[in-house]
Amino acid sequence: MRKLMPAMWLLVCILSVHMGLYAQNPTETNQELFDEFTYRQGSIYRTASGKPGPAYWQNGANYVLEAEIDEDAHVLKGKVTITYINNSPEDLPFVWLHLEQNRFTPDSRGTLTTPIQGNRYNGDIDGGYTIRNVSAQVSKRNSRVSNRYRITDTRMQVVMDEPIPAKGGQAVISMDFEFKIPQKGMDRMGRLSVKDGTIYALAQWYPKVAVFDDVVGWNIEPYLGAGEFYLGYGDFEYKVTVPYDHIVVGSGELLNPKDVLTKEQQERMSLAARSDTTVYIVRPDEVKDTQKSRPKQEGKLTWHFRIQNSRDVAFASSKAFIWDAAKIDLPSGKKAMAQSAYPIESDGQEAWGRSTEYSKASIEHYSKRWYEYPYPVAVNVASDINGMEYPGLNFCSYKSKGESLWGVTDHEFGHNWFPMIVGTNERRYAWMDEGFNTFINHYSSLEFNDGEYGSNLNQTRRYLNWFSNPAREGIDTYPDVANTSNLGMIAYMKPAIGLLMLREYILEPERFDYAFKSYIDAWAYKHPQPNDFFNLMENVSGENLSWFWKSWFYGTENIDLGIENVVPYGGNFVVMLANKGGVPMPVLMEITYSDDSTERVKLPVEIWQRGNQWNYLHRTDKQVTKVVLDPDKVLPDINLGNDSWPNLIYE
Repeated sequence: MRKLMPAMWLLVCILSVHMGLYAQNPTETNQELFDEFTYRQGSIYRTASGKPGPAYWQNGANYVLEAEIDEDAHVLKGKVTITYINNSPEDLPFVWLHLEQNRFTPDSRGTLTTPIQGNRYNGDIDGGYTIRNVSAQVSKRNSRVSNRYRITDTRMQVVMDEPIPAKGGQAVISMDFEFKIPQKGMDRMGRLSVKDGTIYALAQWYPKVAVFDDVVGWNIEPYLGAGEFYLGYGDFEYKVTVPYDHIVVGSGELLNPKDVLTKEQQERMSLAARSDTTVYIVRPDEVKDTQKSRPKQEGKLTWHFRIQNSRDVAFASSKAFIWDAAKIDLPSGKKAMAQSAYPIESDGQEAWGRSTEYSKASIEHYSKRWYEYPYPVAVNVASDINGMEYPGLNFCSYKSKGESLWGVTDHEFGHNWFPMIVGTNERRYAWMDEGFNTFINHYSSLEFNDGEYGSNLNQTRRYLNWFSNPAREGIDTYPDVANTSNLGMIAYMKPAIGLLMLREYILEPERFDYAFKSYIDAWAYKHPQPNDFFNLMENVSGENLSWFWKSWFYGTENIDLGIENVVPYGGNFVVMLANKGGVPMPVLMEITYSDDSTERVKLPVEIWQRGNQWNYLHRTDKQVTKVVLDPDKVLPDINLGNDSWPNLIYE
């Protein structure tokens, strides 16, 4: 061992005098925080680099749907024909489907697990499906037709007479269905009475195939409440028959405008397709004037829609709709159309009169920044739903105005990227769609109209009361198990703050954006798991982030970086740092000198691998007068009192 030089002895003596020094204990280590926290090796299905593997597969389902609304009884009757494609490596003797309208019965699991006092996910209990004429048949010569099925709560198992062959085998499943449209549909669908009629917001309205994947096989968790949806991709063609005086808007392209629009409305639609500003298709003064707003004056009309490579469809129908639209410009040069449908109660430039402006701006931002919007329309519908997303269509509160309407519109359209394009499992991993979407909403809101409404996501210390609450839960908590008072933080805010820290503090924007866009590109229209996201972000950014995933996404620990002291040493200075929280972080500090000049220094997270104290030697010939950690206040550090030296609180 080399002998300590005199200067080093001097340093030891100086530091020993100052009680802020912590001698490094060679047995003390944080290495476990930096080790792999879960099994993340690759396979032929999902690579270690975070991409779909060479043998990745997913099954598909194409739908042909018919629906008719009985306005007097508030009943929807329909028929579905599903062509199911089994791309998996095993034969399938049955297919599981979701029957989510069965949530609205008195003995459903969702009803029986709702607290007496209720919550956001209250639902009517006088509904549920009536299923008839079930038919299932493998698509090959001389195959037998099966009508065997079992219904368990919100799931339906259709049993084939012979298995659907692996690696490309197909089957056709069809049935008739009907249900009473709930008034309260768990804040995701339902009906609303307004001055000029009833608004029907129709989602979860047809039997749909559950996902069969390489991770757990059939994903058949029941529909309870907080857990949303996990669906495969396919093409949808659907017809909706309604009273003649209704306007219908839906996911995808309207295929028969000549049948359901007046000639003037067709011209207005054509004008809107070329207009950067909002164009009325149905004006406020035309809502009750069917001579102007409807091509016929009695009976029924059938509206015909199509959307491709989608995971779901939703629609809305009402005779109370004002309807307007404008052009969406996409980076490739393609065009789409923003549309809004809302009642007279919601009209006005301080309210839904700006909905289409908001919708257009939102879609254009995300298309330019992350991935191009794939659908022909983006429809915002005013309803008695606080905010819910479907491919190409939102339901938002008819009472929303101004900043709140921008916020909910932008958030729900952001969901077209997570989970509509990147097809995550919302029922298990709410944070992979709600959290990711809340994160991208931050940048959209900062950009919209030069920051008209702005965003407070970067004000992370607003949430310190929750981070210090003993009742807090981890991001990984199952949505239907989580305390509803925690859900907003663990599904939305905490994962969004995590991505914000990753972009603005840990990796910095250029590296993060390249990795995040690579994730979207790799998993567009596919089904990533959490490990796929972790692996891809690490491989593309070139950073081992196990410590971050483990401590922020899979735990309830907090960030608490501190300065214990700053002491001089031979014209230089030693900054004594401590990590008092369970979440290690790189250390960014701003150093101020006696001449009021400043300098920023960033230390890597690896300083905490050997323990929770670190002494940084800052070489300078200037006098240090102040040191501040996290000068931009990006981190939700729970202890504001030790972030600076001298020991002052900086907000």
